[in-house]
Amino acid sequence: MSSKADAVFVPLNIAVLTVSDTRTFETDTSGQLLVDRLTEAGHFLAARVLLKDDLYKIRAQVANWIADDTVQVVVITGGTGFTGRDSTPEAVACLLDKQVDGFGEYFRQISATDIGTSTVQSRALAGLANGTLVCCLPGSTGACRTGWDGILAEQLDNRHRPCNFVPHLKKAEPCGPRG
Repeated sequence: MSSKADAVFVPLNIAVLTVSDTRTFETDTSGQLLVDRLTEAGHFLAARVLLKDDLYKIRAQVANWIADDTVQVVVITGGTGFTGRDSTPEAVACLLDKQVDGFGEYFRQISATDIGTSTVQSRALAGLANGTLVCCLPGSTGACRTGWDGILAEQLDNRHRPCNFVPHLKKAEPCGPRG
């Protein structure tokens, strides 16, 4: 990672949404991995929600976070597959002001090392809405690790060069103590 040595880290307020018909907070290893990674990086957990795979409930939750002046990033895990119940991309895409096409493209590229051609079935996506970055990752813990470690850790760090998402996000007061 290239970074600007004299820049001061800016912690972000990040909400985590797990979309699953079967998981609970106790069994949600993907959501927990994201919470652990974001707090270890120095960011704040703004909220954590677990929803059944329901297009309108997902859309409503994400829309509320987009409208919330304190939430700067939403990371969603789950609901990106091809089953009849998987509806996260459809729920989120219409809320975005701008899609970040490179997010899904790069996620699939770095996933190929682990899952080979199965990466073509990934419907990972990201975009900006009202100064909020919204990222949709598959529901597996491995996919969340790949997405955070391979993309989000750098792109949510204002010191990363030549560019990162932080200048494009709404300004917000920190949500509270880290951890």
